[in-house]
Amino acid sequence: MTPGKKLQGLVAATVTPMTPDGQINLSVIRQYVDYLVSEQNVKNVFVNGTTGEGLSLNIQERKQLAEEWVCQGKDKLDHVIIHVGALSLPESQELARHAAAIGASAIAVIAPFFFKPTKKGELIAFLQKVASEAPAVPFYYYHIPPLTGVTIRVEELLDGIKERIPTFQGVKFSDTDLLDLAQCINKNEREQFVFLYGVDEQLLSALAVGANGAVGSTYNYLGRKANLMLQAFAKPDLALAQKYQFLTGEFLNFVIKLAGCYYSQGLALYESTSGDSCEAANIGLL
Repeated sequence: MTPGKKLQGLVAATVTPMTPDGQINLSVIRQYVDYLVSEQNVKNVFVNGTTGEGLSLNIQERKQLAEEWVCQGKDKLDHVIIHVGALSLPESQELARHAAAIGASAIAVIAPFFFKPTKKGELIAFLQKVASEAPAVPFYYYHIPPLTGVTIRVEELLDGIKERIPTFQGVKFSDTDLLDLAQCINKNEREQFVFLYGVDEQLLSALAVGANGAVGSTYNYLGRKANLMLQAFAKPDLALAQKYQFLTGEFLNFVIKLAGCYYSQGLALYESTSGDSCEAANIGLL
């Protein structure tokens, strides 16, 4: 990893590789890292999140995955962010301590989503108790209300959060509420926080209101296309950026229609042996 380098651009939300009998397959992660870097030009990863089905894994599996990504990402990846959120506060704290011990670049935490916090103070208290277990590790809040049902606006959450959580660095914003995102960025005058957008098919809209980058599953395999969109937006060549955004949307629409796809706030996992990936290639998306 690259200590001190600002987190921006694309972050691949990693898939958890499995063996046919349902065990995590650590042996392919080295190849996975090399693929992201060389084929997709993506040097940041978000491990054990929604795409990686982290909340469906046990604590030991999550630790093993975190260790392997940190190990294999050394000197290759810029940032390895480990999602340590859990319904159990002690488990989340244990994962935070582990991430710190293995040298993760940062940790992220989703809101507890069974007994949901309904007030800002309740959510911050939970996040603070996790972040305090890794006091030297940058901390990100993982905001994904379509899955958690926690609708506390991020704009409200950010007010005074640095005093409660000194390691707080920003938000993985996986919601379509661009008004909330825009208000966060508008109030972030000193640019002290990072805002990474998590709805891949709407990234261009988020860039327009000031997002620093993005975390998403499609950057595992459409990273080069998304990087071209970022470059076009920076020029600025909005017509070209729009073209690349439409390509992502077209691909996602294609996948959603396929039997056997798994889709939730972006593509999480798609497996097919029917040869449909060839059709995707034929329409110019791969």
